[in-house]
Amino acid sequence: MSRVVSLLLGAALLCGHGAFCRRVVSGQKVCFADFKHPCYKMAYFHELSSRVSFQEARLACESEGGVLLSLENEAEQKLIESMLQNLTKPGTGISDGDFWIGLWRNGDGQTSGACPDLYQWSDGSNSQYRNWYTDEPSCGSEKCVVMYHQPTANPGLGGPYLYQWNDDRCNMKHNYICKYEPEINPTAPAEKPYLTNQPGDTQQNVVVTEAGIIPNLIYVVIPTIPLLLLILVAFGTCCFQMLHKSKGRTKTSPNQSTLWISKSSRKESGMEV
Repeated sequence: MSRVVSLLLGAALLCGHGAFCRRVVSGQKVCFADFKHPCYKMAYFHELSSRVSFQEARLACESEGGVLLSLENEAEQKLIESMLQNLTKPGTGISDGDFWIGLWRNGDGQTSGACPDLYQWSDGSNSQYRNWYTDEPSCGSEKCVVMYHQPTANPGLGGPYLYQWNDDRCNMKHNYICKYEPEINPTAPAEKPYLTNQPGDTQQNVVVTEAGIIPNLIYVVIPTIPLLLLILVAFGTCCFQMLHKSKGRTKTSPNQSTLWISKSSRKESGMEV
C-alpha cells in the first residue's frame, strides 16, 4: 500500500501545480529525491532508423545497470504517462513512436485464452498488472510488448492509441523505457525530481545536472550583488574625494603662499621732525 501511495505522490509531483520545473529529456535518467521511486529513462529517437528491437532495448538498459521497464500497478503506469506527457509537450518536436516495455512471451504463442497468461517481465518481476489495449494481446508471432504512443493516430475501438499496451513482433523498431534502482542525492530538493547525466539517446543527449553546492551558492550570491555594487560605489567615491583633497594640499607650497612678505626693509620717509 505504501508503494502505491509513493507512486501516486510521484505522479502528482510530475503534473501538479507545475512542480516538474525541469523538462523530461530523452536519453536522460529521471530520479526522485525522496529515494523511494525508481529512476526512469525515456529513450526517444526522431529518426526511425535509430529505433531498436526489443532485445536491443533490453541490452541498452542492462548496459547502464537498469532493466527494460516493468510496471507494478496503475499508480506506476500513471507516473510513466505523466513523464511521457512532459517529454512530448508542444514544442519538443516529439510525436508518434511506441515504447518498448519489459513484458514479453517466451515460446510459441497461440490465439487461445491462455495466451495473455504467458507474458512475463524480463526483469523477473511477478507483477500481474496489465494495461492492454482493446482486443490485445493478439498473440501469434507477436511476443514483445510496447506502450502505445501515437497521439496523431485516429482513435480505434479502445480510444486513442496512448499509453495502452500492444504486443508486437520483437524485431520491430521502437523507442524504449528503462527502469533503475532509486539513487541517493541528498543535495536535491526533496519535493522535486531531478535529472542525472547518464548516457542515453544520442539523438538528443542534452546533459542536465544538479550538484547541490553550486546552485546553493548562486542563490546566495545573486541577491547580494546590488549591495556589493553599492558598497563598491561608496568606496570608490570616498577614495576619489580623499585623492582630490590630497592633490589640493600638494599644490599650495611655502613658496606659493598667498601672503606677500617683502624681502627688503621698507625705506623710511626722509621727513624729519
